[in-house]
Amino acid sequence: MNYFTNTSVGRFRLIAIIEGISYLVLLFIAMPLKYYFDMPKVVTYTGWVHGLFFMLYIVTLQKASSEKGWPFKRTMGYFLMSFVPFGTFWVDRKLYKEEKAALSAGQA
Repeated sequence: MNYFTNTSVGRFRLIAIIEGISYLVLLFIAMPLKYYFDMPKVVTYTGWVHGLFFMLYIVTLQKASSEKGWPFKRTMGYFLMSFVPFGTFWVDRKLYKEEKAALSAGQA
């Protein structure tokens, strides 16, 4: 867990996972509860939580992007993946593989 708090990419990966989970809860749990069981408050509260994590996703993405010097196209791709269900998990996996490759090559 120390990695997630010590680097900007680590914080971004952590928020990406949490944001992805909150998005899936909103889409696959809260929305069906609203429309099939007439429970609109579930979407209200879940939406607030998801909105908070979405904003954190954007902030941590910008921070990691500027620190790592990612090109605009890559940063925009990661932003757009936040709108795709399971997209942020793909982003996390991609960053994990890059980090693992860099560590095995002897880079920091």
